[in-house]
Amino acid sequence: MNASTASPLMVVGAGIAGVTTALEAAEAGRDVILVEREASIGGRVLRSHNYFPKLCPPSCGMELNTRRLERNPRIRVLTGTTVSKAERNGETWSVTLKSAPAYVTDRCTACDDCAKVCPSKVSDSFNLDMAEVPAIRLPHLDAWPARYTLDREACPDGCKACVEACKFDAIDLDARETEETVTVGSVVLATGWHPYPIENLSDLGGGVLPDVIANVAMERLVAPAGPTGGKIQRPSDGQVPKRVAFVQCAGSRDVNHLGHCSAVCCLATLKQALYVHEQLPETEVTIYYIDRRTPGRNEDMLTRVAALENVKMIKGKVGKVEKGSGPSMNLRVEDVESGRLLEDTADMVVLATGMVPNLVEGKLPFEVQIDEDGFGLDNPQAKVFMAGVARRPEDVAASVRDATGSAAKANVAAIGSTK
Repeated sequence: MNASTASPLMVVGAGIAGVTTALEAAEAGRDVILVEREASIGGRVLRSHNYFPKLCPPSCGMELNTRRLERNPRIRVLTGTTVSKAERNGETWSVTLKSAPAYVTDRCTACDDCAKVCPSKVSDSFNLDMAEVPAIRLPHLDAWPARYTLDREACPDGCKACVEACKFDAIDLDARETEETVTVGSVVLATGWHPYPIENLSDLGGGVLPDVIANVAMERLVAPAGPTGGKIQRPSDGQVPKRVAFVQCAGSRDVNHLGHCSAVCCLATLKQALYVHEQLPETEVTIYYIDRRTPGRNEDMLTRVAALENVKMIKGKVGKVEKGSGPSMNLRVEDVESGRLLEDTADMVVLATGMVPNLVEGKLPFEVQIDEDGFGLDNPQAKVFMAGVARRPEDVAASVRDATGSAAKANVAAIGSTK
């Protein structure tokens, strides 16, 4: 038996790792069911302003992948869908899937007529709740499928404005949740990650001071489709920051928070320091770090940023961020190289919060094995494999490489599984 006659592969999670796994497996002849809980694919990669290290928009690479998905009949993509139950059945898995109500159907053309008349606003989760959007809208500009989504609970009683505005009869306000059970030969978990909650870092001003933001929020601030139209501004008053401090390992490599290094934070901060320098060349940027981890050719980025005017790097851990006078904040810093405690100020602070694997939520009913940090381990006996940041913290390029390997392992494991 070969891959083309084995039971389908299920990939859970349609970020860059999940999409890559699905494409590589399908192009090797395997039928694939790609499951994504959100209304569109792409995951956290699409929330970045630019990829690292090429500094190009992630929509470019994702568009190539969606084109491959569209023309590959072996891949079935299920968005708005979660795994509710899974049981081993000999050499295969019996998996029950629940799909959210399809209030907007595939007849949608993304014409935007419904959004124009919608009277309700909801928090924009794609922009990390930093803006509001109509209750019915395209999830974001690069959403695929390019189909609108509706937050039904936000609709006023009896409101049918969107239905009346839709020329294509694509809105069903009475849609219900659906359920189906499928048989698959192997499973790849590409469930990704979420940022460590900034509210847990109150000593650093997280969740307390409005101008202390997470690195993921900085990506949205500088994005043209972000809440400020791409302008770097202080959340408190919309003013341009004159001094920006980047705090590395904010909650990472810390026994009180995350014990692991998230691998990409140093490089992400260097990239964001460039964002600030290019948009606001007069703004002073200070990066406080424990170590500078930029392996291989990425050392070139470190050299480039370190040489920039108005950018300085201080080896030392920030212990406290407090409200100062006016718009400024006071930072208490350990300067390791001088052996002194420093007091510094900034009017915007960016915390390099780490990656928390979504597997720690423990909601998947597969035979999942995890390490002490919550990242997944392959379970070949159960035919369950990891891909991307479900396995370890890594950047986009490493996630793609890992996902390709996961597709190969899952294909091999499927040999002998029957439909």
